[in-house]
Amino acid sequence: MIYLTILLTTKDTADVPKIRDLLVQAMHKSRAEPGCLRFDVYHSTAEPRRFTLVEHWASQEAVEAHRLAEAYTTIYKPQVMPLVDREGHPAEFLQ
Repeated sequence: MIYLTILLTTKDTADVPKIRDLLVQAMHKSRAEPGCLRFDVYHSTAEPRRFTLVEHWASQEAVEAHRLAEAYTTIYKPQVMPLVDREGHPAEFLQ
């Protein structure tokens, strides 16, 4: 299983509503993809320019397929990424 946490900070406060809407669209599309076990988007109430994505994928192949799918190629990469600073954090689940 692949666990990803992505921290996004909006470059311009004026873009927050647009990014919020785009991330919700991408979330719904991503959840329908094969191998997506969890895809959640959080918007910080303490810092309005910050968003957190929490993703769980069945395999690396599922992650790679996601990066070729509609949510990533038509929403996230071309419309969200230019407007944010991004930090990706792959992780392992501790038991």
